Amino acid sequence: MILDHQSVILKVELTSKIIFIKMNVISTMKKLLFLIPIFFLLIGGCDIEGLRNENLNGALAELSTYEVIQREIWDQSCIGCHIAQTSYGNQSGLILTADVSYNQLINRVPTNINAAADGLLLVGDRGYASLPKSFLWEKINANNFDHFYQDHPEYGAIMPLGDNFLTNGELEFIRQWIEAGAPESGQVASVELLANKTRYTPPPFEALSVPENGYQFHIEPFTIKPGMDREIFIYEKLNNSEPIYINRVEIAMQSGSHHFLIYQFNDRLFDILYPPEGVIRDVYNESGNYVESVLFHLQYHDFVTGTQWPKMDYHYPKGVAFKIPADFGFDLNSHYVNSGTEDIVGEVYANLYTIPENEVVHVAKLLDVNNDEIYIPANTLQHKVVYEFIAEEVMNVFQLFSHAHSNMTEFRVYATGGENDEELIYITYDWEHPPIKEFNPPLLLEPGHGFRLETTYDNPSSKSLQFGLRSTDEMMILFGAYY
Repeated sequence: MILDHQSVILKVELTSKIIFIKMNVISTMKKLLFLIPIFFLLIGGCDIEGLRNENLNGALAELSTYEVIQREIWDQSCIGCHIAQTSYGNQSGLILTADVSYNQLINRVPTNINAAADGLLLVGDRGYASLPKSFLWEKINANNFDHFYQDHPEYGAIMPLGDNFLTNGELEFIRQWIEAGAPESGQVASVELLANKTRYTPPPFEALSVPENGYQFHIEPFTIKPGMDREIFIYEKLNNSEPIYINRVEIAMQSGSHHFLIYQFNDRLFDILYPPEGVIRDVYNESGNYVESVLFHLQYHDFVTGTQWPKMDYHYPKGVAFKIPADFGFDLNSHYVNSGTEDIVGEVYANLYTIPENEVVHVAKLLDVNNDEIYIPANTLQHKVVYEFIAEEVMNVFQLFSHAHSNMTEFRVYATGGENDEELIYITYDWEHPPIKEFNPPLLLEPGHGFRLETTYDNPSSKSLQFGLRSTDEMMILFGAYY
């Protein structure tokens, strides 16, 4: 075929246009391919999430039910605290890392003495009958929030601490596993249950009403960052011109609280050394290390009252009250734990109710039995320290609780002398959250009677332990109240 000049030009133009069109089509397709994921994220996010869940479920389908619980629940929500060589792991007696978690759970008696006394196991292997007797289920079933705190406040707090309760899908998955006999192998629950991401929302936090006769403290909202715990002190004055008598304490806290405690400073602290009023003093700095100036004041603390419960309303025995001198102040201690992925907010209200002096029959006194001659050798386990306390006056003891540090594994108190001689009157395995034991009627101690403290410590380190204020030291103290 012979083409003239015009034909050649036309062919070149046509070819160029075709190439240009093809290039534009390719470019447009690339743009479309880039935009497709964005398009689906905008209009079909649920489908993308569904696809992710489908792939996840596919990966989990080959695992046993307990392997899924370990991988998707314990590893994601629990082992931040329940891991070896941590205070939370030690105090709970429960390690949930994959190498030991199953044996740690099955048919074990909880370290919480109240749950143990109620006949609970962490997780039993008797199927349906084990569910209502499972301490694990009590501790994680956030949907039973009201029952847990109203009927079993002595069980501690719902786990995980903070607002990041387990999802309803995770709870149902665990429930079916327990009801199936809690097997270590085999599949007894569908992984599709985990697609349910809804979770229990605690009721709105409500402020306490200001007491007509008494005082109210309010720790205003403060932030706890994800994966952190925050412990603060605030010194607050009562501004009472005359002595007052307190016979009731009411406390309300935002969820996520580890504890709230009220201390008073003892006579050993000079007035000039009191902390500034109304200023937050963080126990830990941004690096997680102790603030020495805050630790300094701890040695002058005497416990007054406190709780781990979101709400507490404690009444002293009828006619019994603490006398608070004029122009007095308290050191308020709030501790929150945030094991979630978002900020949480701490907040506390505390009411101190007073009664007229003419209604006071007995003025309460603080009991402080302190053994500061502790020596725990290096590389020793189950090292027992014994200390005797002898009463020098008639004492009607209506409250007892222990204090030690993280190496303590057991704290026992026996009565000595009188009709209660050699009776075990107090025991705890929890160094960080020791129970407060109430006696009604009071435990009577005559002069010459007393207590025998038997405390057991584990010290696997290469250094000996002695009495001291730091967490790396140890203590052996029995606090209480009497008249």
